[in-house]
Amino acid sequence: MKLFAASIIFASLLAAAPKPSATYYKDVEPILQANCQNCHRAGEIGPMPLMTYEQAKPWGKAIKASVATRKMPPWFADPAVGHFANDRSLTPAQIDTLAAWADAGMPAGDAKAKLPAKAFVEGWNIPKPDAVVGMAKPFPIPANSKIDYQYIIIPTGFTEDKWVNMVEARPSDRSVVHHAVIFIRDPSSKWLREVEPLVPFVPNRSGKDRRLDVGGGGNEILHTYTPGNLPDMWKPNQAKLIPAGSDLVMQMHYTSNKTDTVDQTKIGMVFAKQPPEQRIMTLIAGSDNFVIPPGDPAYKTVGTFTIPNDATMLNFFPHMHVRGKAFEYNLLDGDKREPLLKVNKYDFNWQLTYHLAKPMELKRGQKIEITSTFDNSPNNPANPDPKAEVRWGEQSWEEMAYGFFDVAVDARLDRRSWYQRKPIPGKVE
Repeated sequence: MKLFAASIIFASLLAAAPKPSATYYKDVEPILQANCQNCHRAGEIGPMPLMTYEQAKPWGKAIKASVATRKMPPWFADPAVGHFANDRSLTPAQIDTLAAWADAGMPAGDAKAKLPAKAFVEGWNIPKPDAVVGMAKPFPIPANSKIDYQYIIIPTGFTEDKWVNMVEARPSDRSVVHHAVIFIRDPSSKWLREVEPLVPFVPNRSGKDRRLDVGGGGNEILHTYTPGNLPDMWKPNQAKLIPAGSDLVMQMHYTSNKTDTVDQTKIGMVFAKQPPEQRIMTLIAGSDNFVIPPGDPAYKTVGTFTIPNDATMLNFFPHMHVRGKAFEYNLLDGDKREPLLKVNKYDFNWQLTYHLAKPMELKRGQKIEITSTFDNSPNNPANPDPKAEVRWGEQSWEEMAYGFFDVAVDARLDRRSWYQRKPIPGKVE
């Protein structure tokens, strides 16, 4: 009986004993370093640096609130669909750790547990670039103005083929850059040849002489910048090709705010250290013939892309504007539909690329299907006009429904060769 009573008392004491609180150096720093510091450091998109204890401590309560609501780190893939190598969402245990640290008053703990500082190249999210090109001078963005797409021809000066293993576009003022698409203009391409290099150009988009080739003129995409996204970095045996004599064409979409400003975007590239085995190509499945009714809270549009020859799927990059609500990728193979990515809460301010943890083999004849869902109702706080009928358009108050994705193919193939679809013997297509 005495032994039983002693056991009860001991158990009660254990239950009443305070749980050890989390400390910065032992518990919090590893989480911030792995999931937050890439953006929360000087010169990056995070509004405050979180590189040291002194920098993180004042934000302890705000960090707790942001992670508890899963506002941070930004990640929107449905965990029930697919697995992604760059998943930066926090586990429940990590969220609990950050909350416990804030509740305990943000203690530092033993500084001997401090991790070595994570190495970054100042001004870049990639290693030191082998080449940097960009706009010759700042482009003015007046306050509260509509700005048409600007096209800027950037000569590379490359006298030999360059295989690009990493690439990053960096605006000087992110607040006004909706996106930047960087095209590789092949030396044989006639696209925009009448345009003076380094001088911003607005193509004619109306009337009988309007241009219909503003989406790249059949040239490949090198890189796309969007808010919150990270640079393109491929495996050592993978790269995109910039043929000798090519120019880069920057398609700049600016959205003004309440203050006059300027932007001067630059592009950094790291070249492959050896001839790659796989060539990376960016492809698009999309829809542009939709009409979103006024007030519709869940309008859907569907687009498909048929795989012309075998390839390896690497990632997904969904793109809509401010009425974007949700986005899905599916693989269609005959009567079979396999979900690949499901974004239940699309966020225009955090347009992310989702890198497959295990690349997927695609077979000729399969289709990539994308489904875009839009909220044109008054319940969408970002909706500029719920009473408007919305169609495809370049500006943010119009809409787009594009599902970009990267594939890897044999490096000996060029884009045209891969697109040449040959019939499969004995198969009706």
